[in-house]
Amino acid sequence: MYYQDVKKAIVVRPAKKTDRLASLHPLLARIFAARGVVSNDELDYSLARLPSPWLLGGMEVMVGELLAAIKLGQKICVVADFDADGATGCALAVKGLQLLGVRHVDFVVPNRFEYGYGLTPEIVELVKQRRPDVIITVDNGISSVEGVDAANRAGIKVLVTDHHLPGKTLPNAAAMVNPNLPDDRFPSRALAGVGVMFYVLIALRMRLRETGWFAEKKIPQPNLGQLLDYVALGTVADVVILDEVNRILVYQGLLRIRMGQGAVGIQALIEVAGKKNSTLSATDLGFSLGPRLNAAGRLDDMALGIQCLLTDDPVLAKNLAVQLDDLNKDRQEIEGGMQHQAQALLAQMQALHTAHLPSGVCLFDQDWHQGVIGILAARIKDRLHRPVIAFAQAGEGWLKGSARSIPGVHIRDVLSDIAAVHPKLLSKFGGHAMAAGLSLALRDYPAFALAFDEMVGRRLTGIDLEQKIWSDGVLCEQELDLSVADLLRQVGVWGQGFPEPVFHGQFEVMQSRIVGQHHLKLVLRQAGGQRLLDAIAFFIGQPEQWLGVREVVAAYRLDVNEYRGERSVQLVMVYLEKKA
Repeated sequence: MYYQDVKKAIVVRPAKKTDRLASLHPLLARIFAARGVVSNDELDYSLARLPSPWLLGGMEVMVGELLAAIKLGQKICVVADFDADGATGCALAVKGLQLLGVRHVDFVVPNRFEYGYGLTPEIVELVKQRRPDVIITVDNGISSVEGVDAANRAGIKVLVTDHHLPGKTLPNAAAMVNPNLPDDRFPSRALAGVGVMFYVLIALRMRLRETGWFAEKKIPQPNLGQLLDYVALGTVADVVILDEVNRILVYQGLLRIRMGQGAVGIQALIEVAGKKNSTLSATDLGFSLGPRLNAAGRLDDMALGIQCLLTDDPVLAKNLAVQLDDLNKDRQEIEGGMQHQAQALLAQMQALHTAHLPSGVCLFDQDWHQGVIGILAARIKDRLHRPVIAFAQAGEGWLKGSARSIPGVHIRDVLSDIAAVHPKLLSKFGGHAMAAGLSLALRDYPAFALAFDEMVGRRLTGIDLEQKIWSDGVLCEQELDLSVADLLRQVGVWGQGFPEPVFHGQFEVMQSRIVGQHHLKLVLRQAGGQRLLDAIAFFIGQPEQWLGVREVVAAYRLDVNEYRGERSVQLVMVYLEKKA
């Protein structure tokens, strides 16, 4: 999200030159070096470079439990989270287990408005109606102490696959696989929930092959690579760090999608998003497909999204994808209203705190929608460049909060510190370094807001709060070309921790007009250049203020615009500043 009224500094990413990238296009070598890549080996995204699944702690026990369940013909129920990571992980688990010969596999995904997050005792009661022998969690479970106990009392075995940070007490599950458990030796702690589940399936297939299962049942040994499109979508949409392992998983998933081998439901989502399989990028997964899938869990029931991912019927998939697209439009409208309300609250806070805003910002309005507060917190965090928690009513005097943070402030650790000092403030919490969720009593909101400000303030010491746009430098006129834009789109697996290239420069504004009420369409010419360049700034506040501006400093992504069969280079603005 970009704001034209927030002054930011454009800073060029430092890049150390290395001869081990000399074979690359010079621009690519510069970009990759600035992201810490030191050799071509790190850009080899073949599946053979993935670390062994047996490096994950608990994998032997997990596979042993699943192997026993499969050979006994037991019923397995997948319990997944209600976001895109959980939905893709659920679809992956169901499809993968079926491919491996499991005959009885079902799923339950909690409705966030009725049951909340994770394997709660209430969800166990719901699952019991399916009469499973085994529950396997995807993207949740590591903090579900009470829920696992409830399942154990009901005689249902629980297998936990998760990637969230564990609390002080672990659940009494029959098996747990989570790269973020203490002393786990897997080389990537950044796996998304769907990535953890993929690794479990890979290990299970290996053991089934060793035991002669496929020959005994006369079923073909499945190629689980066909499920990597689920892994790619869930990994990017969950905004986990794209370390080397995750880049391999995302690259391979994108490769399948571009070859037209993706799941029918994912192809339907691509179509309703106005994208093409052949040119789909990791950015498209995060900003076009992910929000449409997430909309089901935010406003309705994620079962709708999972059904879209699971179906093999193109007609049904298209119908479900259209429903998800409609929900996403509703989400955008709700979010827009909430943002206006949040801006008003911020203005009041600035009036009260004339010197500065709180270090950690808490925002609450009684009419805000539970399903959209996470997006709202992210938007305001980007604007203020400090940790933000947005709260919504959860009924019966309770609030649910969604927290987003900035580099250098581990938001879950902040909540843990608050819980230690004020043990009665928080009902429950969990999450990652950059995002977390929490619940507290409405009456405790003022006290919590003060405690949050104090705890964040302690951690902000030494952290630069100046808002920056990190740039990969200035492109010469010859590099502002369709071939370069295509190259960046095809070779890069861009995302969290491995950001898509951004460039900057000074431009003359040759034409400007408002499109779609909130977007600004520009025709630019680089200072001292000759070529005219199309540019667009999405969701700009008060776009009419930019009409008539003649010169700008801009930071932008180099993109490809496809319209009526014609392809042209387009600059997508991430920051725009009137040149003094």
